[in-house]
Amino acid sequence: MISFILKRLFYFIPTLFLAAFLVFCLVHLIPGDPAVVMLGDGATPENVKALREALGLDQPLPVQFGLWVVRAVRGDLGVSIHTKVPVAESIVERFPVTLSLTVLAMIFSLILALPSGCLAAVYQNTGKDYLFMLASILGVSIPGFWLGLLALLIFSVELGWFPSTGFVSLREDLWQGFRFLLLPATTLGLHMAAVVARMTRSSMLEVLREEYVTVARAKGLSEVRVVYLHALRNALVPIVTVIGFNFGFLLAGSAFVETIFSWPGIGRLLYDSMSARDYPVIMGIFLVVCAGVIFANLLTDIAYAYLDPRVRYE
Repeated sequence: MISFILKRLFYFIPTLFLAAFLVFCLVHLIPGDPAVVMLGDGATPENVKALREALGLDQPLPVQFGLWVVRAVRGDLGVSIHTKVPVAESIVERFPVTLSLTVLAMIFSLILALPSGCLAAVYQNTGKDYLFMLASILGVSIPGFWLGLLALLIFSVELGWFPSTGFVSLREDLWQGFRFLLLPATTLGLHMAAVVARMTRSSMLEVLREEYVTVARAKGLSEVRVVYLHALRNALVPIVTVIGFNFGFLLAGSAFVETIFSWPGIGRLLYDSMSARDYPVIMGIFLVVCAGVIFANLLTDIAYAYLDPRVRYE
């Protein structure tokens, strides 16, 4: 296990480098010039040229990428073109906000998805099964931004149950922070809940046909113990794979949720930075997100060995 973890950590750096290179190329394909965005459409060509030279944007792209890599290795992600604030400082300030949103969205999705998937498998081809699967199809199909706007309209504007926008830290006020966090976390987690529910149903259907489940029922064990203590444990490996894979989508998907709910996380920062063509901030955020996805995949692989004793990493 230790050798496997060290090997994965060894591949961590080249994977990040490749991801950074691809993101750098894609970022510079975004239409618009940061200098023109900063100076406005009425800026003279001379002013634009001078600002591009000051920002280092006049150099060839390979040179710009090489300089960025050298600084990133030293822990310097550069300075925001728009706000003049160090990128690392902005990310460190906003990342805990996005992380709390992502973790609560994942917890919500698992609380909703695991029991739904198990019940759909137990009551296969019944009305309950069709109801759960219809809800999961809707959860996958409905666009997240539309769902967020609908949630704002119903639960904030019409019913007034939750604040419409803003943020309160959980450390400052636990109850108010939870009220501000619940609606965006629910909006973010519904898509993942639908995907995990469908995977749980499929995996549970295979496990429930196994002989040891029949033996457990024959011994007189309650259906709850058979399903949740015996069957679910052995069905978790593919489910964990989907959960680990979707963690990256939660981080990336936080951009539209944070924009809709005015949530001050890295997703909102990414949206504002893309609008301002702020290349250093965009690169820094994508680097952090890629690192989070790679780390989540590593934890997923490690979890396999604990969920399934047959899995061994040499």
